[in-house]
Amino acid sequence: MQAHVKTPHIKIDIKGEIHPKVLSVLKEVYGKRVKLIKENDEELVDVFETEWFKNMDSKMTPGKNMRIYREIHKMTQDELGNKLGGISKQNISHMERGIRPISKKTAKLLAILFKVPADRFI
Repeated sequence: MQAHVKTPHIKIDIKGEIHPKVLSVLKEVYGKRVKLIKENDEELVDVFETEWFKNMDSKMTPGKNMRIYREIHKMTQDELGNKLGGISKQNISHMERGIRPISKKTAKLLAILFKVPADRFI
């Protein structure tokens, strides 16, 4: 649902589930200028078929994936290297920047560590 209020000097847009008290206050203050627009939340889109995904997928590399997962898990390069069996911070950096390839063995360890398929790192 979307609530929309527009006056010469004020514009209010609220999207999502709107609490009834918020709606009643808006209607009390702005009267007929409040427009409620029901959105069709049932429409599902296959993200893999969208232009956005295709564009993002073409830019992703194994190293970028490794960096993203490392950051999601709040690890430093040094911490990740230690969890992977003593890989140096410099080598982790080189893998993330695409200077050094990620070996199959390391990809399997990353998959186990981050609980994702190994092919994200190959």
